[in-house]
Amino acid sequence: MSDSPTSDAPPRRRSDATKAAILDAARERFAADGYERATIRAIARDAGIDPSMVMRYYGNKEGLFAAASAFDLRLPDVGTLTEPGALRGRHVGAVLVEHFLDRWEADEVLTALLRVGVTNAAGAERMQAVFRDQLGPVAAVLSPDPAQAPSRAALVASQILGMALARYVLRLPPAVEMTRQEVVDWLAPTVQRYLTAERP
Repeated sequence: MSDSPTSDAPPRRRSDATKAAILDAARERFAADGYERATIRAIARDAGIDPSMVMRYYGNKEGLFAAASAFDLRLPDVGTLTEPGALRGRHVGAVLVEHFLDRWEADEVLTALLRVGVTNAAGAERMQAVFRDQLGPVAAVLSPDPAQAPSRAALVASQILGMALARYVLRLPPAVEMTRQEVVDWLAPTVQRYLTAERP
C-alpha cells in the first residue's frame, strides 16, 4: 500500500495527510471497539495504509491512542467570566455546564474517550490529563484559594463526567430524557459552588 492516496503531493503534505487519515481512523475504531479490542491492523485498514506506517508515526497502540485522544475542551476564556461588568463568577456554573453539553453532543471523540477511560488505564490517564490541564486553570482563577484548585476541578469533573456517563455512555433513560435546560438547572448550582464558594 502507498503512504497516502495523495502520492503526487510533496513528502511533508503526504506525511500530514497520512497522519490525519490514521488519527481519523483511530478515533472511529477506538469509539466503536474500545481500546482493548481496537487493533493497529484494523486501524491501518480503515485508513487505507500499511500497518507499518502506523507504527512508524506513533510507535504502538498506546502512543496512537494518546495522539488520537488529544482533545481540546475549548473552555471559555476565564477572563470573560471574571472581568468587571461581565459574569464575575456568578453564572460560571451555567456557562460551563452548557459548554460541556455542547462538547459532548458535537464530538463523539470525547464520549469515546470517556468510554475507554472507565475501562482502560491509558484512557483514564488521558482523561485525567485533559481535565487537569484544561479545567484546573479555570478553577485556579475562580477559587477563593488557588491552592484548592485541583480539588475544586476534581469536584467539577465529578459532576460533568457523571452526567456524561449517565446521559451519553450508559444512556440511563431518566438522564437521556432530561432536557438540556433541566440538566443545566440541576448541575449549574453545584458546579458554581464547587468553583467559587468558600471551603466548607
